[in-house]
Amino acid sequence: MSSERGKDIAEGSSRVNPGDPQQTPSRYESQKRRDWNTFGQYLKNQRPPVPLSQCNCNHVLDFLRYLDQFGKTKVHLQGCMFYGQPEPPAPCTCPLRQAWGSLDALIGRLRAAYEENGGSPETNPFASGAIRVFLREVRECQAKARGIPYKKKKKKPGQGMGNHESSSTIHLS
Repeated sequence: MSSERGKDIAEGSSRVNPGDPQQTPSRYESQKRRDWNTFGQYLKNQRPPVPLSQCNCNHVLDFLRYLDQFGKTKVHLQGCMFYGQPEPPAPCTCPLRQAWGSLDALIGRLRAAYEENGGSPETNPFASGAIRVFLREVRECQAKARGIPYKKKKKKPGQGMGNHESSSTIHLS
């Protein structure tokens, strides 16, 4: 094993040696690369094209809205008779959207890919507060549409910092 490859493995690098048939990227690394390439292509297809160096959180938000057209999750609109029902008894014309969990995971992968591709953590558009607000609104909207409220778990008295459970853990009720 070369010292460079050993250093990569020890540091948790996602670099893959193309000459090594035993080393293949993980499912996560492959998905992250596909997501990064898809986002790069999205920026190139904008009119005018947007260089990655000029990308900001508004481009990321536009990308997330663009992805909605490929979603597979039925999100009932407020006027729909099935709004708030977790398991509606019949089909309706409400739109299919990207599920909140999918968008959240996508942003996590793109956030990591941005920095792995030379972006600074301070300028990472995927780490913007606007993105967190957008994701929170999507989560709440989808939960209401299905009639499933997200509740923060109450912190129990005597729960110290050593406990691994966060006080903001989300539970479905």
